[in-house]
Amino acid sequence: MSFYLSSLRKSLRKNWDLYLLIFPVVLYFIIFHYLPMMGIQLAFKNLMPLKGVWGSPWVGFEHFTRFFNSYYFWDLLKNTLGISIYSLAVGFPVPILLALMINEVSGKRFKKMVQTVTYAPHFISMVVMVGMITMFLSPQTGFINGIIEFFGGEPIYFMGEPGKFKTIYVLSNVWQNMGWASIIYIAVLANVDPQQHESAVIDGANRVQRIWYINIPSILPTIVILFVLDVGQIMNVGFEKIFLMQNDLNRNASDVISTFVYRNGILGAEYGFSTAVGLFNSVINFTLLILVNAIARKTNETSLW
Repeated sequence: MSFYLSSLRKSLRKNWDLYLLIFPVVLYFIIFHYLPMMGIQLAFKNLMPLKGVWGSPWVGFEHFTRFFNSYYFWDLLKNTLGISIYSLAVGFPVPILLALMINEVSGKRFKKMVQTVTYAPHFISMVVMVGMITMFLSPQTGFINGIIEFFGGEPIYFMGEPGKFKTIYVLSNVWQNMGWASIIYIAVLANVDPQQHESAVIDGANRVQRIWYINIPSILPTIVILFVLDVGQIMNVGFEKIFLMQNDLNRNASDVISTFVYRNGILGAEYGFSTAVGLFNSVINFTLLILVNAIARKTNETSLW
């Protein structure tokens, strides 16, 4: 122990300017990310406002048992996992394909135009985005229903049909974020040695073969890292968008753990119970992150740690 303290003191004296530079970041994480973790104890307590968090009585795993035995548990889990896995399956490969296609565009002007058009939706606020989705899909004025009616079909109230909620959520997410998510892949592809492509052309490789044997292996470590990070967030379905898109007609398909926590914790003032549900969500995410990272390290030798 004394050895480590001595090493730390030497390092502090030698690199004091670097430690000073990183100090605000460390302070930020301590104040806004680690100190709030003390609130986790609420998941094991029955909060009494007059006694405060520290003085409230412990109830063990009572809140967890109540949640697991509730009739809505499996519906919430099914909706949360369903939307997350659907988003991962559709939303993860699209930015990769987009980056590979943009990388193959030779005209600089056209390339910049495509990048600008695909990046732009990312900067639209979530409230405006949901408003646009609602307007586009409106049975009275939406252009989607206009196309359906043009071909002789009946207008559909998309936002009121539970069976269409997941698809609307996922596809609108893809449209909004595919350009932004492709930036990192485009940056990696820009660093691929052009001599590899020149050698491949001399050997007779066509464009598809160069993408398959040069470009994709070049971005593979980045794909693995981003996939591990995405799986680690699989239970964190975007609360804001789902909450804005949710209505009484599609609630059966749109109610997820995060909206349930908001409804019970903020609106229902059941702080202990909602903290327990949120903690369960975080534990699942953490477990998945550890597992997928371990699998990635063993199979591909690329991992977060």
